[in-house]
Amino acid sequence: MSEARGGLEAGVAQDADPAPDPDRREPPGPVRRAWRVPLVALLAAGVVGAATWVVFFSPLLGVDRVEISGNDEIPDEVIRRAAGVAVGEPLAKVDVDVVRARIAALPPIEWAGVERGWPGTLRIRVRERTPIAVAVVGGRTALVDRYGVVVSLRDNAPPGLPRLVVPRLSPDDPTARAALAVIHGMPQRLARRVEQVQAASATSVTLSLADGRTVTWGDADHGDLKARVLLSLLQRPGKTFDVSSPDVAVVR
Repeated sequence: MSEARGGLEAGVAQDADPAPDPDRREPPGPVRRAWRVPLVALLAAGVVGAATWVVFFSPLLGVDRVEISGNDEIPDEVIRRAAGVAVGEPLAKVDVDVVRARIAALPPIEWAGVERGWPGTLRIRVRERTPIAVAVVGGRTALVDRYGVVVSLRDNAPPGLPRLVVPRLSPDDPTARAALAVIHGMPQRLARRVEQVQAASATSVTLSLADGRTVTWGDADHGDLKARVLLSLLQRPGKTFDVSSPDVAVVR
Protein backbone atom coordinates (compact mmCIF):
# COMPACT_ATOMS: atom_id res chain seq x y z
CA MET A 1 0.00 0.00 0.00
CA SER A 2 2.77 2.43 0.92
CA GLU A 3 4.61 1.43 -2.26
CA ALA A 4 1.51 2.20 -4.35
CA ARG A 5 1.09 5.61 -2.69
CA GLY A 6 4.76 6.35 -3.26
CA GLY A 7 4.46 5.48 -6.94
CA LEU A 8 1.34 7.61 -7.35
CA GLU A 9 3.02 10.62 -5.71
CA ALA A 10 6.04 10.15 -7.96
CA GLY A 11 3.79 10.12 -11.03
CA VAL A 12 1.97 13.26 -9.91
CA ALA A 13 5.32 14.96 -9.28
CA GLN A 14 6.50 14.05 -12.78
CA ASP A 15 3.30 15.42 -14.39
CA ALA A 16 3.37 18.77 -12.49
CA ASP A 17 4.63 21.98 -14.29
CA PRO A 18 8.15 23.01 -13.35
CA ALA A 19 8.60 26.12 -11.24
CA PRO A 20 9.25 29.33 -13.29
CA ASP A 21 12.86 30.46 -13.71
CA PRO A 22 13.18 34.07 -12.57
CA ASP A 23 16.26 34.65 -14.88
CA ARG A 24 14.53 33.45 -18.03
CA ARG A 25 13.43 36.28 -20.45
CA GLU A 26 10.26 35.93 -22.40
CA PRO A 27 10.49 36.71 -26.14
CA PRO A 28 8.95 40.07 -27.14
CA GLY A 29 5.31 39.75 -27.80
CA PRO A 30 2.93 41.61 -30.09
CA VAL A 31 2.61 44.49 -27.64
CA ARG A 32 6.33 45.28 -27.68
CA ARG A 33 6.50 45.06 -31.49
CA ALA A 34 3.51 47.36 -31.78
CA TRP A 35 5.31 50.35 -30.23
CA ARG A 36 8.76 49.55 -31.64
CA VAL A 37 7.76 50.02 -35.33
CA PRO A 38 6.43 53.59 -34.99
CA LEU A 39 9.42 54.52 -32.86
CA VAL A 40 11.83 53.44 -35.64
CA ALA A 41 9.75 55.31 -38.22
CA LEU A 42 9.78 58.42 -36.05
CA LEU A 43 13.54 58.30 -35.65
CA ALA A 44 14.03 57.81 -39.41
CA ALA A 45 11.75 60.74 -40.16
CA GLY A 46 13.72 62.86 -37.74
CA VAL A 47 17.01 62.02 -39.47
CA VAL A 48 15.56 62.79 -42.91
CA GLY A 49 14.04 66.03 -41.64
CA ALA A 50 17.33 67.12 -40.08
CA ALA A 51 19.25 66.32 -43.26
CA THR A 52 16.71 68.22 -45.36
CA TRP A 53 16.99 71.26 -43.12
CA VAL A 54 20.80 71.21 -43.26
CA VAL A 55 20.90 70.90 -47.08
CA PHE A 56 18.04 73.18 -48.12
CA PHE A 57 17.52 75.69 -45.33
CA SER A 58 20.55 75.85 -43.08
CA PRO A 59 23.46 78.24 -43.75
CA LEU A 60 25.80 75.33 -42.98
CA LEU A 61 25.76 74.41 -46.70
CA GLY A 62 25.17 77.92 -47.98
CA VAL A 63 27.09 79.68 -50.72
CA ASP A 64 30.21 81.17 -49.21
CA ARG A 65 32.25 81.68 -52.38
CA VAL A 66 31.61 82.31 -56.08
CA GLU A 67 34.47 81.26 -58.35
CA ILE A 68 34.61 82.88 -61.80
CA SER A 69 36.93 81.83 -64.61
CA GLY A 70 37.35 82.51 -68.33
CA ASN A 71 36.75 86.27 -68.24
CA ASP A 72 39.33 88.82 -69.38
CA GLU A 73 37.38 91.94 -70.26
CA ILE A 74 34.24 91.74 -68.13
CA PRO A 75 34.89 92.20 -64.37
CA ASP A 76 34.08 89.48 -61.84
CA GLU A 77 31.69 91.79 -60.01
CA VAL A 78 29.56 92.29 -63.12
CA ILE A 79 29.18 88.52 -63.48
CA ARG A 80 28.39 88.10 -59.77
CA ARG A 81 25.65 90.73 -59.97
CA ALA A 82 24.18 89.06 -63.03
CA ALA A 83 24.22 85.67 -61.29
CA GLY A 84 22.06 87.08 -58.49
CA VAL A 85 23.13 84.52 -55.87
CA ALA A 86 23.42 85.86 -52.32
CA VAL A 87 26.10 84.72 -49.91
CA GLY A 88 24.55 82.26 -47.46
CA GLU A 89 21.86 81.07 -49.86
CA PRO A 90 21.61 77.26 -49.59
CA LEU A 91 23.71 75.83 -52.39
CA ALA A 92 21.20 73.06 -53.07
CA LYS A 93 18.46 75.63 -53.78
CA VAL A 94 20.48 77.53 -56.39
CA ASP A 95 18.89 76.95 -59.81
CA VAL A 96 22.00 76.62 -61.94
CA ASP A 97 20.02 76.81 -65.19
CA VAL A 98 18.49 80.15 -64.20
CA VAL A 99 21.88 81.50 -63.10
CA ARG A 100 23.43 80.33 -66.38
CA ALA A 101 20.74 82.13 -68.39
CA ARG A 102 21.25 85.36 -66.45
CA ILE A 103 24.98 85.38 -67.13
CA ALA A 104 24.64 84.35 -70.78
CA ALA A 105 22.31 87.34 -71.29
CA LEU A 106 25.25 89.71 -70.75
CA PRO A 107 26.25 91.06 -74.19
CA PRO A 108 29.99 90.31 -73.81
CA ILE A 109 29.32 86.66 -72.83
CA GLU A 110 29.16 84.04 -75.58
CA TRP A 111 28.76 81.01 -73.30
CA ALA A 112 28.35 80.35 -69.57
CA GLY A 113 28.50 77.26 -67.38
CA VAL A 114 27.43 77.01 -63.72
CA GLU A 115 27.93 74.13 -61.29
CA ARG A 116 27.90 73.48 -57.56
CA GLY A 117 31.09 72.75 -55.66
CA TRP A 118 30.24 71.33 -52.26
CA PRO A 119 30.09 72.33 -49.52
CA GLY A 120 29.72 76.03 -50.36
CA THR A 121 31.22 77.04 -53.72
CA LEU A 122 29.36 78.15 -56.83
CA ARG A 123 31.58 77.77 -59.91
CA ILE A 124 30.94 79.96 -62.95
CA ARG A 125 32.83 79.52 -66.22
CA VAL A 126 32.39 81.91 -69.13
CA ARG A 127 33.62 82.43 -72.65
CA GLU A 128 33.67 86.03 -73.77
CA ARG A 129 32.65 87.14 -77.23
CA THR A 130 35.57 87.99 -79.52
CA PRO A 131 35.10 91.00 -81.80
CA ILE A 132 36.06 90.28 -85.42
CA ALA A 133 34.77 93.46 -87.09
CA VAL A 134 33.60 97.00 -86.44
CA ALA A 135 30.43 98.66 -87.68
CA VAL A 136 28.80 102.06 -87.31
CA VAL A 137 25.74 101.90 -85.03
CA GLY A 138 24.00 105.10 -83.98
CA GLY A 139 27.01 107.21 -84.83
CA ARG A 140 29.32 105.11 -82.68
CA THR A 141 31.69 102.26 -83.42
CA ALA A 142 30.28 98.85 -82.53
CA LEU A 143 32.54 95.88 -81.95
CA VAL A 144 30.81 92.86 -83.49
CA ASP A 145 31.46 89.15 -82.92
CA ARG A 146 31.10 86.36 -85.50
CA TYR A 147 27.40 85.93 -84.68
CA GLY A 148 26.51 89.57 -85.33
CA VAL A 149 26.21 90.45 -81.64
CA VAL A 150 27.43 93.90 -80.63
CA VAL A 151 29.97 93.26 -77.90
CA SER A 152 30.52 96.92 -76.99
CA LEU A 153 30.29 100.46 -78.31
CA ARG A 154 33.34 102.67 -78.67
CA ASP A 155 34.01 106.22 -79.75
CA ASN A 156 36.92 105.10 -81.90
CA ALA A 157 37.56 101.91 -83.82
CA PRO A 158 40.41 99.77 -82.47
CA PRO A 159 43.13 98.87 -84.98
CA GLY A 160 43.28 95.52 -86.71
CA LEU A 161 39.55 94.90 -87.26
CA PRO A 162 37.91 95.27 -90.68
CA ARG A 163 34.89 97.54 -91.19
CA LEU A 164 31.63 95.69 -91.77
CA VAL A 165 29.14 97.34 -94.12
CA VAL A 166 25.76 95.60 -94.41
CA PRO A 167 22.16 96.84 -94.84
CA ARG A 168 21.13 95.55 -91.40
CA LEU A 169 23.38 94.47 -88.56
CA SER A 170 21.57 91.68 -86.71
CA PRO A 171 22.35 88.11 -85.65
CA ASP A 172 19.35 86.86 -87.63
CA ASP A 173 20.10 88.78 -90.85
CA PRO A 174 21.37 86.43 -93.63
CA THR A 175 23.50 89.13 -95.26
CA ALA A 176 25.24 90.07 -92.02
CA ARG A 177 25.78 86.40 -91.16
CA ALA A 178 27.37 85.71 -94.55
CA ALA A 179 29.74 88.67 -94.33
CA LEU A 180 30.76 87.74 -90.79
CA ALA A 181 31.29 84.10 -91.79
CA VAL A 182 33.69 85.29 -94.50
CA ILE A 183 35.64 87.39 -91.99
CA HIS A 184 35.70 84.63 -89.38
CA GLY A 185 36.97 82.03 -91.86
CA MET A 186 39.83 84.11 -93.28
CA PRO A 187 43.39 82.99 -92.58
CA GLN A 188 45.43 85.58 -90.74
CA ARG A 189 47.65 86.20 -93.80
CA LEU A 190 44.62 87.49 -95.67
CA ALA A 191 42.69 89.03 -92.78
CA ARG A 192 45.42 91.54 -91.97
CA ARG A 193 45.22 92.90 -95.56
CA VAL A 194 41.45 93.47 -95.47
CA GLU A 195 40.14 96.91 -94.51
CA GLN A 196 36.46 96.50 -95.28
CA VAL A 197 33.92 93.76 -95.91
CA GLN A 198 30.75 94.85 -97.66
CA ALA A 199 27.70 92.86 -98.65
CA ALA A 200 24.44 93.82 -100.35
CA SER A 201 23.14 90.25 -100.04
CA ALA A 202 24.27 86.89 -98.67
CA THR A 203 25.76 85.98 -102.08
CA SER A 204 27.56 89.24 -102.90
CA VAL A 205 30.32 89.75 -100.33
CA THR A 206 33.11 92.12 -101.45
CA LEU A 207 36.48 92.76 -99.83
CA SER A 208 38.39 96.04 -99.91
CA LEU A 209 42.12 95.59 -99.34
CA ALA A 210 44.46 98.03 -97.66
CA ASP A 211 46.37 98.57 -100.92
CA GLY A 212 43.24 99.74 -102.76
CA ARG A 213 42.41 96.54 -104.61
CA THR A 214 38.98 94.90 -104.42
CA VAL A 215 37.88 91.28 -104.32
CA THR A 216 34.55 89.82 -105.36
CA TRP A 217 34.11 86.99 -102.89
CA GLY A 218 30.54 85.91 -103.50
CA ASP A 219 28.88 83.81 -100.79
CA ALA A 220 30.45 82.34 -97.66
CA ASP A 221 30.91 78.84 -99.10
CA HIS A 222 34.33 77.33 -99.90
CA GLY A 223 36.12 80.00 -97.88
CA ASP A 224 39.35 78.02 -97.48
CA LEU A 225 39.67 77.42 -101.21
CA LYS A 226 38.82 81.03 -102.09
CA ALA A 227 41.43 82.30 -99.63
CA ARG A 228 44.16 80.06 -101.07
CA VAL A 229 43.34 81.10 -104.64
CA LEU A 230 43.20 84.79 -103.72
CA LEU A 231 46.52 84.76 -101.88
CA SER A 232 48.11 83.24 -104.94
CA LEU A 233 46.47 85.76 -107.31
CA LEU A 234 47.49 88.74 -105.19
CA GLN A 235 51.07 88.15 -106.28
CA ARG A 236 50.07 89.22 -109.81
CA PRO A 237 49.33 92.74 -111.01
CA GLY A 238 45.69 93.70 -111.11
CA LYS A 239 43.12 95.94 -109.44
CA THR A 240 40.14 93.61 -109.10
CA PHE A 241 39.96 89.92 -108.30
CA ASP A 242 36.95 87.64 -108.57
CA VAL A 243 37.11 84.39 -106.59
CA SER A 244 33.35 83.86 -106.30
CA SER A 245 33.93 80.75 -108.44
CA PRO A 246 37.41 79.76 -107.27
CA ASP A 247 37.91 77.22 -110.07
CA VAL A 248 37.65 80.00 -112.66
CA ALA A 249 39.02 83.01 -110.77
CA VAL A 250 39.43 86.24 -112.71
CA VAL A 251 42.03 89.03 -112.41
CA ARG A 252 41.54 92.42 -114.03
